[in-house]
Amino acid sequence: MIVKKFQAQTETEAIMKAKEELGSTAVVLNVKTLKQRGIFRLFKKDMVEVTAALEENEFINGIKDKKPTFEKKMETQVNTAPQKTKPVASINLVADEKIPVPGKADVIEQKLDSLHSLLRTQLKETEQTSRYVAPAFEEERQEKVEEPKKIIQERENANFKFLQLIYKKMIDNEVDEKYANQIIGDIEASLKKESNIDSILAGVYQKIILKLGQVKTIQTGEKPKVVFFIGPTGVGKTTTIAKIASKFKLEKQSKVAFITSDTYRIAAVEQLNTYASIIDCPVSVVYSADELDECLEEYKAYDLILIDTAGRSHKSEEQMVELGNLIEKVEQYSDSFDYEVYLTLSITTKYKDLIDITERYKDIKNWSIIFTKLDETCALGNILNIKLLTDASLSYTTSGQNVPNDIEVINEQGLAKQLLGGNA
Repeated sequence: MIVKKFQAQTETEAIMKAKEELGSTAVVLNVKTLKQRGIFRLFKKDMVEVTAALEENEFINGIKDKKPTFEKKMETQVNTAPQKTKPVASINLVADEKIPVPGKADVIEQKLDSLHSLLRTQLKETEQTSRYVAPAFEEERQEKVEEPKKIIQERENANFKFLQLIYKKMIDNEVDEKYANQIIGDIEASLKKESNIDSILAGVYQKIILKLGQVKTIQTGEKPKVVFFIGPTGVGKTTTIAKIASKFKLEKQSKVAFITSDTYRIAAVEQLNTYASIIDCPVSVVYSADELDECLEEYKAYDLILIDTAGRSHKSEEQMVELGNLIEKVEQYSDSFDYEVYLTLSITTKYKDLIDITERYKDIKNWSIIFTKLDETCALGNILNIKLLTDASLSYTTSGQNVPNDIEVINEQGLAKQLLGGNA
């Protein structure tokens, strides 16, 4: 595997340099800002450094094909948080190649925030006790997984011990056994007889990033954008809407309007009115899909129209039909309006219930996912679980009640590190 660093004035320029040299299948491992130092730092701009990786045989093939080409897919995204989304490209992952990076202290960005040292320590503790086989590798638990999973046989080499510890970290963070086994199985199949922990850890890290996929965020365009926020009761849809509206209103000076159909919950309209008055946005209340006609006509000159739907019980067929009618009404105005749908879920909901919820919303097309209440848990495995279950795009996360703060675009790199036991 080849890992290289590229520096430029902006993140986009640095990524472009990486793609030009390594090709379109390279993976961005890390992006950081390099502060200027010395007495002349006031007269110099900070630089952006991008760390990118590419499997070695792909690099050789790229040289044979002269110069690799790469389609520019960088979309301008709303910067709703300090963390920016990172473009992720596909890669044929081979985790047993040595990484030729100058200086051992700089390997894989300090071993993914000292995760390397953590695994080393745990490995020693494991060796001092009786031989331990992780639950995912025990044949007696094979029946608990719906699909047949690959059993990695215990063997006397470092690969198994490293993979075992990494697997346990994912399970501790509530990654579903099926997906943890898929990731470990993919990496294990690419390993040779012995591999160093750096390449194994980098391989798992990259695999998780690839599985998280490209993040989707709300973008305004030539036509007004209507955005539906759907989801079960009590997940924080109204507060999330207020945070997004504030970002667009205060940071991009967009014209934002609210529509609420949440007439079931006590004080729901008053809550939205309070937020709207603070950021000076109009609010309309609708009781049926037919009333949307008048609201869309009224707000046709606005950039963004955020629709707060009632906290539907995913077990209520009648309420799900009402929600479908609202979306169908906006679809009828496709010549004048664009629209998107965001399914809002709480990270604290049990995975079994999340499966049931997403199943009931499957008839609504092309929704993306927002996860709320990240401040109420230390296990983020359900983000990866639901992504792989639904194949829907991830978007935002929220971690508190403060408006317009406590919301950010999902950071794939930070999430991957956390799932492996490191710090975001």
